[in-house]
Amino acid sequence: MRLLVLGGTEFAGRAVVTAALGRGWDVTVFNRGRHEPPAGVRSLRGDRTATDGLTALAEHTGEWDAVVDTWSAAPRAVRDSARLLRGRAGRYVYVSSCSVYAWAPPAGYGEDAPLVEGAEAGAEHTDYQRDKRGGELAAVEEFGADSSVLVRAGLLLGPYENIGRLPWWLTRIARGGPVLAPGPWDLPLQYLDIRDLAEWVLGAVEQRLSGPYNLISPQGHATMGELLDACVATVGGAADLRWTAPEVILDAGIEPWTQLPVWVPPGSDMHDALHTADVSRAVATGLRCRPVEETVADTWRWLQDIGGTAPLRPDRPAVGLDPEAEAKVLAATGQGVPGTTP
Repeated sequence: MRLLVLGGTEFAGRAVVTAALGRGWDVTVFNRGRHEPPAGVRSLRGDRTATDGLTALAEHTGEWDAVVDTWSAAPRAVRDSARLLRGRAGRYVYVSSCSVYAWAPPAGYGEDAPLVEGAEAGAEHTDYQRDKRGGELAAVEEFGADSSVLVRAGLLLGPYENIGRLPWWLTRIARGGPVLAPGPWDLPLQYLDIRDLAEWVLGAVEQRLSGPYNLISPQGHATMGELLDACVATVGGAADLRWTAPEVILDAGIEPWTQLPVWVPPGSDMHDALHTADVSRAVATGLRCRPVEETVADTWRWLQDIGGTAPLRPDRPAVGLDPEAEAKVLAATGQGVPGTTP
């Protein structure tokens, strides 16, 4: 298989490139050259935001079985790239997001749930939700519904994560001491190891799939407790998880998802949107999810290999809880209830 990845050096794009190389595919990447791609690829340079940014891609004579695009800014860039590649690639895989669903999607929502309004295929940058939906529209507009795949990803974790969610938990737990653990322990999560996303994407190309797919683990693939227990077991040290009720955390003014990454309170719109999607279509077409312990251990190993500090995208808000705010909540609750089991 011949694969073109637009990007290919960070998180999702890098995982797709690595997985494709592992299958023996011929891989070309097109990007600005700010980061080095994995060894073994053909590199083309260009900036999709510039007027002549696609010149290298236009002048290249190659053709591909599929294109994978992870763009998350102005939909115009997706439209321009897809228009240029139409007729030179068999399939366009656009890595989108479950954020394209109109807020708030009901628990158990599928790919037919209502979508955000106001998105356009040729639009300039607006907001993340409409940009991703505009990217979807651009891919379908240029390649057609039968030759485009819309990967509506949820929470993504794993090595090379550049948002900082799992790296924050790992570094916080490595610091040791009492750790504010947002309950309940058995809160079901949905997330996906980025390498499992990559393998599904390549399988979708091989199967010649088309249309939208929610791509996250089945609900409850892990719980909040299992995730944090895996962090404690992986980093070692003297961290003591103090499980704290959701209402206590919310009353303290702590923001779910951002200040306490991954976690959102049960029974909320946020939990329905982030951790209850119907993923039966993806599972039926080959989605497989590795154990949470493997995702945590491999992410920790990668963090250690790069010196302990994860790279962060400048266009995404910082995540994590200030130590003083954490200590204040723990003190107000009498240090919570120690232990890593319910």
